[in-house]
Amino acid sequence: MSHTQVIFMVHINYVADADDLLVASAQSSTTALSRLLAAEREEAKAVLSLFLRQKGLRSAVAARIANKSDGFIEHLSSKLQSAYRSRYAEGRELSTPEIRDALLPYLEALSKEHGDSLVEVVENFPDPFSAERESLSYSMILTPTSSNKQKAIARVSTPTSGGALPELVLYLLDYGMDHEEIKNVVRKFPAFAYYNVDRKIKPLVELLLELGVPRSGIPGIIRKRPQLCGISLTDNLKPMMAYMENIGVNKAQWSKVICRFPAFLTYSRQKVEITVSYLTELGVSKENIGKILTRCPHLMSYSVNDNLRPTADYFRSIGADAASLIQKCPQAFGLNIESKLKPITEFFLEREFSIEEIGIMVNRFGIIHTLSLQENLIPKYEYFLTMGYPRYELVKFPQYFGYSLEQRIKPRYARMTGCGVRLILNQMLSVSETRFEEILQKKSGGF
Repeated sequence: MSHTQVIFMVHINYVADADDLLVASAQSSTTALSRLLAAEREEAKAVLSLFLRQKGLRSAVAARIANKSDGFIEHLSSKLQSAYRSRYAEGRELSTPEIRDALLPYLEALSKEHGDSLVEVVENFPDPFSAERESLSYSMILTPTSSNKQKAIARVSTPTSGGALPELVLYLLDYGMDHEEIKNVVRKFPAFAYYNVDRKIKPLVELLLELGVPRSGIPGIIRKRPQLCGISLTDNLKPMMAYMENIGVNKAQWSKVICRFPAFLTYSRQKVEITVSYLTELGVSKENIGKILTRCPHLMSYSVNDNLRPTADYFRSIGADAASLIQKCPQAFGLNIESKLKPITEFFLEREFSIEEIGIMVNRFGIIHTLSLQENLIPKYEYFLTMGYPRYELVKFPQYFGYSLEQRIKPRYARMTGCGVRLILNQMLSVSETRFEEILQKKSGGF
């Protein structure tokens, strides 16, 4: 081989090696960037979980929300990329304090914007309520910047060129809302200011009126859940109502259901099916599921894994019938086990009631765990001790705690003792005033 050929071959090998190095370098850079973004997504999850815990959610609940909200985590990652463009250009990893500094103020502002709806916004990002939207940018709907708020408020505050108030404002004023209330709705949910009256607001209001909601009830529904106005009647609302009626929700009671809990109709069908499936698993019949949701639509806001199942397990652990209890007192399943349910159970245990007796009391008077210790159970129990009844009277008649101490218990007890009569708690408290007097006369006449 000639000298020239050797040089040529070396050159070819050199070029090939250089190309390989460039490819390897590019692959390495891509891998490094992927690792960087993955790490920052995990950091974003940690910050979101931390923030939700600060807002009062249990650690397990906060972690579950953060782990399943991939769309929102990607949104937070994009926030980081916007805030630290130069760092990304240099390929430098952000520190945990830098990530927190960028995301916590944003989450705090988002919380102020959406209030109790924040978790729904996070879990369902980018479409918080699975509803048909006006052609607004996501930044207007989900970015709670002061400028967006100001623009939305100005839209419902500034008169038109003819000097009249905006059509949306005039329409709502006619239904009894005052101008300041409308502004407050917009502060809570800025996208509301951009809803078209004829295509969004009127159709919903007309449907509510058809269902029996009084005109006076319209402002309250809009104040509580302005997002309802953004839901498509034909694609979402009416099909959901038909599904609810099919599982037993009383069609004649829709007005009461919506007035009690307007958010009831904003939940996805998947969410409803999960709840219904669990109630069936618990042993509740289809007919009774409808009755429960009609009477207590708030139940739909409770998570099966975070509220319903753990609460049912807890009530079973103290001997209560969870299926029966959720029908009698569904609101008990929204209470915190550690801060509300256990302290009441411990209150009775400390007073020498057995777990079995507590279970009997819960089965007989389902709302007992919803009562206040300081304002109800403690003062009434202390007065019970002064009456000289044996403890088993409370086990037999825990409804005692449901009567007014000043207006029912004390006056009846004073009247009874004044007649020299001794009645069991049930007789003393549960009968009407007329029947109570008849019993006293009959009993005292025998002495």
